[in-house]
Amino acid sequence: MEREHKPLTVGVLALQGDFEAHLRTLQRCGVHAQEVRTIQQLQEVDGLIIPGGESTTIMKLLQRYGLDTLLRQRAEQGMPVYGTCAGLIVMAREIEGYPQQPRLGLLNVAVARNAFGRQVDSFEIDLPVPKLGEPPLRAVFIRAPYVTRVGENVEVLASLNGKIVLVQQKNLLGGAFHPELTEDLRLHGYFVEMVRAYRKQQ
Repeated sequence: MEREHKPLTVGVLALQGDFEAHLRTLQRCGVHAQEVRTIQQLQEVDGLIIPGGESTTIMKLLQRYGLDTLLRQRAEQGMPVYGTCAGLIVMAREIEGYPQQPRLGLLNVAVARNAFGRQVDSFEIDLPVPKLGEPPLRAVFIRAPYVTRVGENVEVLASLNGKIVLVQQKNLLGGAFHPELTEDLRLHGYFVEMVRAYRKQQ
């Protein structure tokens, strides 16, 4: 009963990367956004965004602070998790060319790191995402990965030039780009609705 009286809370993993932009975007979506750095904070949220950054560093810090085990447990129990760019890599089951890189292994996909090129190759593009309707989503790609293979229960939500850049597997969402760097709130709003549906089931 106690949880029912708390506001819907979406956490943003705040160990490394541009987590502040996600926090601002969630606040613009009208929900309570919380930085997550500790086990207690992870226990308090109804959903979690893993931001961009450096995937190896993010995973090492998850392990150092003991968050990786709890995050896996909560995701497997249905808590929505959304990984952007490096967050997608951290969530993936397989990282091509880096079989020893630690990862959460939640999302039944294989990803290629830095697949769109180096920092200087970063770009913005209008990306059709049929589930979000019209117009296309403005997508910012920065040293972005992409999904090379999808497994069971994974739905492809968007592709760019034949490369998969947005996927959903039940309560898990993974994207190669940075929606938090644009004014378009639709993708964060979509995730918030996933979190809201999860909260109602609790």
